[in-house]
Amino acid sequence: MAWFTHKYIMHGFLWVLHKDHHKKDHDSWFERNDAFFLYYAAMSMAFIIIASNSWFWYGYPIGFGIMAYGAAYFLVHDIFIHQRFKMFRKANNWYARGVRRAHKIHHKHLGKKDGECFGMLVVPFKYFKRS
Repeated sequence: MAWFTHKYIMHGFLWVLHKDHHKKDHDSWFERNDAFFLYYAAMSMAFIIIASNSWFWYGYPIGFGIMAYGAAYFLVHDIFIHQRFKMFRKANNWYARGVRRAHKIHHKHLGKKDGECFGMLVVPFKYFKRS
């Protein structure tokens, strides 16, 4: 779902919010891309609240799943890959190098089209090979 959302929504009809994330220089520490965090946080809370107040029990796994993905995105993408907070800088194992390589290739494309590596935690094996 994350791959699909990134490829077809963020690089699709909501590119207007995501494109500043692909720019090398930003006017601010915040990006329009951060609006996705607010949207998915609201969706997660809505599913959990609705589930707690009705028969809609499967809102819990949906809401907590969205929340778990948001936490992983924040830790891996924002902190580990983009270093928005200076943590995990010394992580240099084979998996860390592969994820960073794949994301670097993703950001090589500054436009909406011709992108690759839309995943975050699961990336093609070729990025894990030594070069």
